[in-house]
Amino acid sequence: MTRRRGGPSDGGLQGAGAPHGGMDATTAPHRIPPEMPQYGEANHIFELMQNMLEQLLIHQPKDPILFMISHLQRDNNNVPKIVILGPPASGKTTIAMWLCKHLNSNLLTVENLIAREFSSLAAGARRHYQNVTKVPSTLLVRLIQERVSEEDCIRRGWILDGIPETREQALMIQTLGITPRHVIVLSSPDTVLIERNLGKRIDPQTGEIYHTTFDWPPEAEIQNRLVVPEGISELETARKLLEYHRNIIRILPAYPKILKVISADQPCMDVFYQALTYAQTSHRSNAPFTPRVLLCGPVGSGKRLQAALLAQKYGLVNVHCGQLLKEAVADKSKVGELIQPYFQKKMAVPDSIIMKVLDQRLSQQDSVQKGWVLHGFPRDQDQAHMLHSLGHQPSRVFFLNVPLDSIIERLTLRRMDPVTGERYHLMYKPPPTVEIQARLLQHPKDTKEQVKLKMDLFYRHSSDLEEFYRQAIAINGDQDPYTVFEYIESGIINPLPRKVP
Repeated sequence: MTRRRGGPSDGGLQGAGAPHGGMDATTAPHRIPPEMPQYGEANHIFELMQNMLEQLLIHQPKDPILFMISHLQRDNNNVPKIVILGPPASGKTTIAMWLCKHLNSNLLTVENLIAREFSSLAAGARRHYQNVTKVPSTLLVRLIQERVSEEDCIRRGWILDGIPETREQALMIQTLGITPRHVIVLSSPDTVLIERNLGKRIDPQTGEIYHTTFDWPPEAEIQNRLVVPEGISELETARKLLEYHRNIIRILPAYPKILKVISADQPCMDVFYQALTYAQTSHRSNAPFTPRVLLCGPVGSGKRLQAALLAQKYGLVNVHCGQLLKEAVADKSKVGELIQPYFQKKMAVPDSIIMKVLDQRLSQQDSVQKGWVLHGFPRDQDQAHMLHSLGHQPSRVFFLNVPLDSIIERLTLRRMDPVTGERYHLMYKPPPTVEIQARLLQHPKDTKEQVKLKMDLFYRHSSDLEEFYRQAIAINGDQDPYTVFEYIESGIINPLPRKVP
């Protein structure tokens, strides 16, 4: 059985491998080698096939095979395809230009589309623009189609600045198969925008936009050549804002799952970095996958609780290495008999024996079908190599980082009631009476010295582990456990980062 990604609100990873009507249930579950889904997810095979199918249906080529070969050779499934929308004076053109420079992409605006020299469509658009300062939607969309079909846009992607302007344009663009991956909408109060627009100035040589209050150039040469753009009076801005608001509420429903609204009423650099972060994120995928989660972190970082939450919500097999060894001893299995002497002498169990127990558990059918969450192992790079060599490769790795002071607070204040077995924490869950407090005991492993020793041991090997698991996600574990869980959940649901060639 595989899992499908989904949001936290819909239960997240949905079972996708149960027998369906018309399928022979006696053949399920199918034993799919773990290497197959691992390869598929690491190389984004599902997304690749999905994208290729979309392109086939959009373009409907006479020779699908040649078309697919050409599509694969382009290798441009991940180039920027961004739409930036926003009201007048929201700074969308500045943000679009900065994104273009940072992402090495192509900026598409109404102005540069109609200014193209070797395009008969652009020539027709210029005539319209000169007469009514407006390009008909049909003509504008054909200009966009012509431009995005050119080699530089195919190779490096594109950023549409302020387009589409209407819902009609949005639907026409979609009909032609021009689909953005990220839509960024800047938002700000109208009063702020009107005030901001009045101070706008343009450099006629470079096209750069400046502001008399917020972004005045230090160079006198640039200051002297700046000009006041047309149409920025208070009345004209208010009219444009009214038209924008009327259109934007009808445009947004066209992009339900790829839309991010960013407040433009903050420093321009902050807006840019929020836009850049969003433009570089991968959207959730429908690709089936089986989660194999590894939680790393020092003692007291909350690995056990997070593993329990993941196992409860997503039905993953909760694999705690220390607990597995105890169960093997309790079951009096052959491996348990090997472990017993080490337990009695309070010695570390050899890696070879641990791997035997771990391999048995992770190879069981429920682990293969449902996926697993592992914690307590590996503790160093050698153990990580051993786990990898047996084919148990995690698809998500998280490092829970918690400072020493917080760990000491969490662990050294733990106490147990020897009469009832109830566990307490002197700060977070104090005993209800003085009588109970008087009889509480501290476990020897919770002393400050023991905690520091274990912390030092973990961090001695953590950099090597991080080097081994390069796609690991670091999480601040020194916050509310359910906040930590949300971060982990987001890291599981979202696709793996793509390999940089």
